[in-house]
Amino acid sequence: MKILVCISKSPDTTSKIAFTDNNTKFDENGVQYIVNPYDEWYALVRALEIKETFGGNVTIVTVGLAADEAIIRKALAIGADDAVRIDTEPSDAFYTAMQISNYAKSNAFDLILTGKETINYNGSQLAGMLAESLDLPFVSLATKLDVNGTTLTLEREIVGGLQIEEVTLPAVVSCAKGMAEQRIPNMRGIMAARTKPLQIIAPVAIEPLTSYVTYSIPNSKTACKMIDPMNMDELVELLHNEAKVI
Repeated sequence: MKILVCISKSPDTTSKIAFTDNNTKFDENGVQYIVNPYDEWYALVRALEIKETFGGNVTIVTVGLAADEAIIRKALAIGADDAVRIDTEPSDAFYTAMQISNYAKSNAFDLILTGKETINYNGSQLAGMLAESLDLPFVSLATKLDVNGTTLTLEREIVGGLQIEEVTLPAVVSCAKGMAEQRIPNMRGIMAARTKPLQIIAPVAIEPLTSYVTYSIPNSKTACKMIDPMNMDELVELLHNEAKVI
């Protein structure tokens, strides 16, 4: 089976977030980037599990510049066979999806997997846009994926239970928690990643749909007030006069 896994870089959750140019640009100074966890832990690992069961090839693709090759090598160390970097800055979800779509159209993948979202933008947009552009079936936020010949059986959590879907390959799936378990690259994988193929391709001319006017950091959390459980009058008074709806 020929599988494409879309990966993205995200700031490590311990990174200090700041902005420059009058709060119009993310300050990357001192920021440690990682493979977006939803892409790595769920989409990539499930792709590797499918390959180990049925055979085939797992290709990773990212839209980014030369500095992003460190995260590509990390994904290769986990077990992907080869990688593609589309050489451009990922302006927004639409722009990124169209770049990947252009590559995928000429490579006939059986299955395309993404994480459910990135931890820095939380948009959950790319997979749906990619599926629409490729005119393929799409299941979002899948927590389980089984392959039966040319059919996928998927589970996704909904309010009050589970939804089970069946789609015919080729298809696009965004992966959520439960799809797979995180893998840690071993020394053999790290060494092998150095020589695995990394193809760099030029972007296509696409106009982004989004522009960022300004960024802001959320307000700091206020101190927690502890109320005696027997003092209901104080609790009611605080809920009426101080509590804020967010």
